[in-house]
Amino acid sequence: MNDITQTMPVPKRGGERTLLGHPRGLLILFLTEMWERFSFYGMRGLLIIYLTQHFLFSDDRSAVIYGAYGALVYVMTIIGGTLADRYLGSRKAVTFGACLLVLGHFGMAFEGSGSKELITIGSVEYQLTLNGRGGDAQPIIVAADGTSSLITYSTDGDSKRLLIADSVTMGLPAEVDLNSASRRIVTEELYTNILYLSLALIIAGVGFLKANISTIVGSLYGEGDPRRDSGFTIFYMGINLGSFLASIFCGYLGIVYGWKYGFGLAGIGMMLGLIVFLRYNSWLEGKAEPPNPERLKDKVLGFINVEIACYLTGVLIIAVAMFFVMNPDGFGSVLGPLGLLMLSWLLFYAFTKCEGSERDRMLAAIYFVLAQIPFWALFEQAGSSLNLFTDRLVERSLFGWSVPAPVFQSLNAGFIFLFAPLIAWLWIALAKRKLNPSTPVKFAFGVLLAGLGFLALVAGMQGSGTDGLTPVIFVFLIYWIHTMGELLVSPVGLSAVTKLAPARVVGMTMGAWFLYSGLSNFLAGVIARSTGAETIGGQLTNVAAAKAGYIEVYTNVGYVAIGISVVMLLISPFIKKLMHGAD
Repeated sequence: MNDITQTMPVPKRGGERTLLGHPRGLLILFLTEMWERFSFYGMRGLLIIYLTQHFLFSDDRSAVIYGAYGALVYVMTIIGGTLADRYLGSRKAVTFGACLLVLGHFGMAFEGSGSKELITIGSVEYQLTLNGRGGDAQPIIVAADGTSSLITYSTDGDSKRLLIADSVTMGLPAEVDLNSASRRIVTEELYTNILYLSLALIIAGVGFLKANISTIVGSLYGEGDPRRDSGFTIFYMGINLGSFLASIFCGYLGIVYGWKYGFGLAGIGMMLGLIVFLRYNSWLEGKAEPPNPERLKDKVLGFINVEIACYLTGVLIIAVAMFFVMNPDGFGSVLGPLGLLMLSWLLFYAFTKCEGSERDRMLAAIYFVLAQIPFWALFEQAGSSLNLFTDRLVERSLFGWSVPAPVFQSLNAGFIFLFAPLIAWLWIALAKRKLNPSTPVKFAFGVLLAGLGFLALVAGMQGSGTDGLTPVIFVFLIYWIHTMGELLVSPVGLSAVTKLAPARVVGMTMGAWFLYSGLSNFLAGVIARSTGAETIGGQLTNVAAAKAGYIEVYTNVGYVAIGISVVMLLISPFIKKLMHGAD
């Protein structure tokens, strides 16, 4: 890579080296975060389909693994951020996190030959599998000598049959009763454990990188610097650019050419991000160094000093994350009580350590920490149940091209590019007319849109018949509605918490925000598992039943979200009063 300073002039701003009016370190952070998000969303778009088709996990298990994975990412961010703030500094934490991410993403590319579902017909075993990946792959039956035939599944009440197209060629009956046939799944333990380890590495890597790289962005600007908001806007464009590109390219490669190519490209993206950060970290001009470099050398135990102890904590995070990814239901039993303890502490602090308007503002901050839960629990269906639904039950053809399901996850980032500037302008225009909705009202409408998005999709499902494919326009519609909801919740939520929480506990309150974001992701997995349908060899056996299940679940969560939003809207004047003008 050529040194950027050789090709682009770097003017100075009061002794500060800048690019386009911003500290030049912003470019490095933009590129690092863009590639990190590229790797994260590239893997995320493929993950649930990979689990169900390659490892033959049930929809139920795949959804709860996905939910635990998403939750752990947020929870471990609290630990990574704390270690960076107190000991490592953001630069070392981001570098360590990026290294873990590179290992994790490349680990995902080691797929093996996958799990095999075997069926015994007569006294001979055959494999039930797919002749590709994704929703366009067709189910086939394969003999030991490699001969194969297309198959279909027929369900009539409790009767389940396997219909073999080339039964004569294969010397098999045309129909096989699945209820009486013996079936088993053979797994490759080595590659299954590599999967779990890779996910754990990614969880720990994001834990050390995600919060800390944002901290570095903030450190580039002095107190009251008018460029600060603009700098964060540029930085977050990197997040969405990485997400947009990853969903298209990793999603396409993974489905069309092979899982390892999609995951491998995600790993290459993270490697590029790490190279950029290491090559140009001097551009940060010491803004991300440890708070007390000498303290890192203090001995903790034997030869282990504070810095090594921080890295060993990362190894411990990997071990814990791997355990809970392997046992995802157990994580729910830990996360729930942890959430209650955090809520108890926040309320205890508000009522015993705060008084007057400070107490009111703290209570308002607690409200926003909790109010995010219903929105993210529904929004995060995008990578799990909605991804599987798009893959299996949507007519995905656009201009003659059958678009792989993960590619549609680029819609969220694409809509943010298009509509975020419009929404930002709208708030300014409304504020000038004293019509700008309060933060509690925006939150309420965000949750409302999350529910309406699912009801719009349900309308599309119902209009396409019992077992027909849902028109792709409804996938565009739900992503657009949910993105509009995200723009009402995400940009204002963290800002509100940082303004409302007392300065002495703002870090703890932000930790609560991430903890409950994790809880939201786990709840998203619980919702997604309720949409699970029966599969054999990674293929749906009953389209009509699967579609009916989606309609029931999405209708229920849609109406529940609308009900919650109405309650939030009714109490919004009270919450606004608690904020004492910090809106």
